[in-house]
Amino acid sequence: MSETTLAPVATWLAEPMEEKVAAAIERLRRTADVRRVAVMPDVHLATDVCVGTVVTTRRLLFPGAVGGDIGCGMLALAFDAQASTLDARPAVIGRLLAVMNSAVPITRRHRRRVVPYPDELRGAELSHGALEAVKRDAAALQLGTLGGGNHFVELQADAASDQLWLMVHSGSRAIGQAVRGHHLAHAQRVDGGMLALDAETAAGQAYVHDVAWARAYADANRRAIADAVIDLLREHFHVRPVEHSLISCDHNHVAREAHGDGSDHGGERDELLWVHRKGAMPASAGVAGVLPGSMGTMSFHVEGRGCAAALRSSAHGAGRAMSRNVARRTVTARDVTRQMAGVWFDPRLTDALREESPRAYKDIRALLRAQHDLVRVTRTLRPVMVYKGAG
Repeated sequence: MSETTLAPVATWLAEPMEEKVAAAIERLRRTADVRRVAVMPDVHLATDVCVGTVVTTRRLLFPGAVGGDIGCGMLALAFDAQASTLDARPAVIGRLLAVMNSAVPITRRHRRRVVPYPDELRGAELSHGALEAVKRDAAALQLGTLGGGNHFVELQADAASDQLWLMVHSGSRAIGQAVRGHHLAHAQRVDGGMLALDAETAAGQAYVHDVAWARAYADANRRAIADAVIDLLREHFHVRPVEHSLISCDHNHVAREAHGDGSDHGGERDELLWVHRKGAMPASAGVAGVLPGSMGTMSFHVEGRGCAAALRSSAHGAGRAMSRNVARRTVTARDVTRQMAGVWFDPRLTDALREESPRAYKDIRALLRAQHDLVRVTRTLRPVMVYKGAG
């Protein structure tokens, strides 16, 4: 396809858009087959397409508008205990942090500790032998691992009831990157400069198939991490998860959905479009989601309002206010310690965690105000203990 259109852009901004971000959005709206663009308040610069962007197309698939961490998302789970149970036993929290890396490694190096694939992953083949090799090797080794960067495990307190909650942020690890890289190598450059696959060809369908597998892997990864934390909490604090409390969502994917022109009209004008979300969470009416703040700040459980203009989407978290390089230059270890007051974390990682300091992220409350018509808050949570991989 070579048709180039000037797609409409809808924005929900907590602050003025940076010049480079605005330029990236302008390039995107001029790209072939792009029908609509929605920009979330946590938008920030990234390779190809900004994080915090939703893009619809009729036929073309843009791996760059999904990114490499396909299926990256959130899991939340309640426990039958008060968070004060943990705060009252600091020595036990210390032991919990000490063993967390063994139970939920940043990466895994020993095959004897591999988490078995669930049936739904084991029974489906990826589209190419090279991807199957990653599935057998790196992906099998990494299932149940956290990864670095902004991925984390956090124990939280419901601000209203003090109920203990778990929050997990992780994704598809090596397999997501492999899927993106493999299919970009087979993509064609279209008007606007993006690499694309035609959804109506075998190559396009292969990408859709592999994205679905990577999303399922990312979900299984978060559940495996949660299972490991459940075991630790049962052992150290004798608490158990609450049935039917699980919230699960992801924010890097492409999916076929029915959307209209962004107005609140009847369904007769809706059409099936390919919806690319990169750092944006689905927010259909009544759908539960998880909006993490930065390390050391409040997080929120939300419910979608189904806003048509936003392509039934929401921000996926606080979003970076400064790049990792800038954070490393400007945030000190003392800043991290001060900003994390009252939150348990491994002090040995203080220096390494400077780039994940709360100061490096946007204000989550300002973000919520900017997108008040996209979601409503159902629960506010404060951090009690944070385990995060540095680097």
